[in-house]
Amino acid sequence: MHSGSNRVRIPSLIVAACVASAPAIRAQTPATLKPYIKEDSSVLVLDHVRIIDGTGAPPAEDQRIEIQSGKITRVQSAKLKNAYPPHAKRLDLSGRTVIPGLVGMHEHLFYTSPERRADGLLLFGEMADSAPRLYLAGGVTTARTAGSMEPYTDLALKKLIDAGAQPGPKLRITGPYIGDLLGRAPQLHALTGPEDAGRTVDYWAAEGVTSFKAYMGIKPDELKVAIEHAHARGLKITGHLCAVGFREAAALGIDNLEHGIVVDTEFYPGKQPGVCPFAEAFTHFVRNVEIESSQVQEMIGDLVARHVAITSTLAVLEITVSNRPPMAKEARAAKVLAPQAWSTYLKGRSSLAEANDSADAIAFKKEMQFERAFVQAGGLLLAGCDPTSFGGVVPGYGDQRGLELLVEAGFSPVEAIHIATQNGAIYLEETATIGSVAAGKAADLVVLAGNPAANIEDVEKVETVFKDGIGYDPVKLTESVQGLMGIR
Repeated sequence: MHSGSNRVRIPSLIVAACVASAPAIRAQTPATLKPYIKEDSSVLVLDHVRIIDGTGAPPAEDQRIEIQSGKITRVQSAKLKNAYPPHAKRLDLSGRTVIPGLVGMHEHLFYTSPERRADGLLLFGEMADSAPRLYLAGGVTTARTAGSMEPYTDLALKKLIDAGAQPGPKLRITGPYIGDLLGRAPQLHALTGPEDAGRTVDYWAAEGVTSFKAYMGIKPDELKVAIEHAHARGLKITGHLCAVGFREAAALGIDNLEHGIVVDTEFYPGKQPGVCPFAEAFTHFVRNVEIESSQVQEMIGDLVARHVAITSTLAVLEITVSNRPPMAKEARAAKVLAPQAWSTYLKGRSSLAEANDSADAIAFKKEMQFERAFVQAGGLLLAGCDPTSFGGVVPGYGDQRGLELLVEAGFSPVEAIHIATQNGAIYLEETATIGSVAAGKAADLVVLAGNPAANIEDVEKVETVFKDGIGYDPVKLTESVQGLMGIR
């Protein structure tokens, strides 16, 4: 039972969240955010920093970034003798690197529920407390949720964050999954036909979501109607598909495809229209499909010509490979995951190691090759962590790991940062405000110890995360949800 004081406080918080405005938040930092804030000066100078600006340009050494009222007002060489802005607080950040806040394009506010028995249901719990804080702590300042289990919770959480009542990234809310996981996940709605797909899009667009995600069981006629209804409202739709192949989805007008070729079933000779041959298609892909082949190259060319983006989710694909990632990479996850969630991850990892099946390793390598080929052909590659599967992929940390894996795939560190920042802003059509370090943009910045252009693992060394010019402390954000991921 809530105490009487709690009954009063909760409605007050909701009312404050609904009426607060950005200028008011800037003028007086809400008490709920103060414990997590390192810097909140309205005029700030980040001096003597290395800048990787997100555009793909080489790093710029010894730079100065001037911030006022949440926006970047000037970026210039720190060697210039220009006067600092009046009343500015100056931070000497020699030896640090500043990158744009990450624009995570396959994020979730849920996590696979731990301790599932062999005959237990596949369930996903809402992480409204832990996920937003971990995303922000990891440098993700904008996040598309790419599929929701509790869309009303996600929408309400966005309002709280926007109002300054809770810490977290700028959320771009995707509606509930349109399609199901082949009947295996009872929280997902199995469509009854095209009319149902259109109705679902219409309803949630009216409720305030700004994008949609088609899912594995969706059939071609259902996907067609979902795309038409989304586009009629000026909204985009992505897909983690199975019953529909990539080229078929592109012809129907889909805007984005998740995970890459590793989930594309179109190359399986036994593929039937509107049927998901998940296991058979995967086995065929591993054994017979080569990225250099004409059929794959034609698919890539088709996607590029139709302006269909691909979202890289290498962090969640990596955990299906035996003994990956290195256990040292999971030390931070162990601290924030609930004991049951950590135990569940370790059991899954151990089972994969015992099986020692090379198929997932082969598929993982081919996915990396595909992403390189897609970008070389002119495709728009996005990035996100997808904190699902059997666990271990944690919001924020998983996004950092995704950058490291893009470099393993053959991209330069600067290219990987471009993929995870400006490319996301391009897809969201928000390049005027986010995705790069430039005058006029929102001051969404990540201060890193070291130089990720020389060592991509330095993306893990987050010292401060600025969102709209307010600098958050990643350590305090993380400590506030230690042991909670997987519970709430």
